[in-house]
Amino acid sequence: MILMAIATVYQMIVHGGRAPKSPGTLDNIISFIGSPSIAMLISLLFAMWAMGWHRHIASKDIMSTLEEAVKSIAMLLLVIGGGGAFKQVLIDGGVGDSVKNLFMGSNISPLILGWLIAVVLRVALGSATVAAMTASGLVLPLMQSAGVNPALMVLAIGAGSLAASHVNDAGFWMFREYFDLTIKQTLLTWTLLETIISVVGLGGVLLLSLVV
Repeated sequence: MILMAIATVYQMIVHGGRAPKSPGTLDNIISFIGSPSIAMLISLLFAMWAMGWHRHIASKDIMSTLEEAVKSIAMLLLVIGGGGAFKQVLIDGGVGDSVKNLFMGSNISPLILGWLIAVVLRVALGSATVAAMTASGLVLPLMQSAGVNPALMVLAIGAGSLAASHVNDAGFWMFREYFDLTIKQTLLTWTLLETIISVVGLGGVLLLSLVV
């Protein structure tokens, strides 16, 4: 986190938050060590030294500890990776355009429409982030023409992107693995919780729209 924060602060102070057109040596070094993958690798190596070799623990024992750690999350990583690949297949297959055509010409309130689009994308793609970003792009022209408060639309889409977390969602599998639940139990707890949060969030947005 420190390395990524350094890279972010450096870019904001030196380049105003924009990527440099002609990056220098220092820019490349800061960008390199601040990238998430490299920052995690540096952190891992530091942890191996600080809690292993520095404490005179044999390399064999350190490797054994790393092996056990990888075993405990290997299946989870495979599921998350597979879900991400499936999500990208759906995106490249034109799910966004299909959803846009599905709701085109609808007379529903723009806030409810934004929420519905986010829900449909969430169910189809699994990722709340992708659902929110895709829904934002789809409802932007509608929001501008209808004069909807942008803050309320952001809240509505954010609420919709949380609904119906299921087997396409990495968070679904993380919750299941951490609490050692069955898929049915996860659907009855995690999925239900996320859906309730989504519906209550929409209700709160609609109430705010009456006074804002």
